[in-house]
Amino acid sequence: ELRDTFGAKDPKSLLMRFHTQTAGVSLTAQQPLNNIARTAIEALAGVLGGTQSLHTNSYDEALALPTEGAVRVALRTQQIIAHETGVANTIDPLGGSYFVEALTDQIEAQAYDYFRRIDELGGMVEAVKQNFPQREIADASYELQQEIDAGRRIVVGVNAYTDAGDDDQTAIHKIDAALERKQVDRLQGVRARRDAAGVEASLTELRRVAATDGANVMPPLLDCARVHASEGEIIEALQQVFGSYTETPVF
Repeated sequence: ELRDTFGAKDPKSLLMRFHTQTAGVSLTAQQPLNNIARTAIEALAGVLGGTQSLHTNSYDEALALPTEGAVRVALRTQQIIAHETGVANTIDPLGGSYFVEALTDQIEAQAYDYFRRIDELGGMVEAVKQNFPQREIADASYELQQEIDAGRRIVVGVNAYTDAGDDDQTAIHKIDAALERKQVDRLQGVRARRDAAGVEASLTELRRVAATDGANVMPPLLDCARVHASEGEIIEALQQVFGSYTETPVF
């Protein structure tokens, strides 16, 4: 039935595969080591939900790019779940759970309500132009912060269970300034070796396709990459057609 609906030729194309990343929004700059526990719980939830791919955030990502040590802990978190918990020994550990099924039904109903509201606005592009998703995100953030500030929602180490030593500095990752110069040199080297005429031709074709209603820009994007057009050059070509989007602040 699904194959007929979507015109799929290979049954495998009907399989749902999904990636899970733990919630960066849950990470706190205060008592950052607590983020290891948060990430572990969120990662376990993803595995219980049947994810095929998983990314675990590092505990210091609320402060800066992660240090190598923090990245290693994030990786070990996945490995502990995979090898020590036994959670992957069962296809659906939470199958039959009334609570999980009820939550799933609620999420589904809320998702379809959003689909309806977006359709009423004329689709997602029009909804963005009217600041609908931006307003929903801003409102949710404001309500969450109110709950935290009022103590109705406990965030460990932030509005509860704080210690006198919480101001101790956590070592953060700092980018070596020499890396910027090295990357610039690499880019200049590529530009010196590549076919300049081929690059310009590919960028011209990208602009032409981008300006054509309903045209697929992916093939010309790939052609640009194949002749070593830089990311900046590709973006500039698209900006010449579409302009630069500036989001209207919503508070």
